[in-house]
Amino acid sequence: MFIYNITYKIDWSIHDAWLQWMQDIHIPETLGTGCFSRHILLRLVEVDEEEGPTYAIQYFADSKAQYTRFQTLYAAGLQLSETKAWSNKFLSFGTIMQVVN
Repeated sequence: MFIYNITYKIDWSIHDAWLQWMQDIHIPETLGTGCFSRHILLRLVEVDEEEGPTYAIQYFADSKAQYTRFQTLYAAGLQLSETKAWSNKFLSFGTIMQVVN
């Protein structure tokens, strides 16, 4: 199993709308690619939130091939929709992890 983790730092000015958008639109679109079997949305705690909260979304892929398919076919379009919706009001970075145990 592979986990695609995306960490977001969200500006307070868009926080509520961004969170609703993620839950209602972006996450369902990402899962709708068929590349991931499930997800989990997390909020980091005990971090500096002066400029806004930090979230992580983890998408679970059964194989590296599914993750690669996502990156090849869908990632750029989904990232573009984020940028169009929220402009420069967020920062994000992704990592890929393999479940060992």
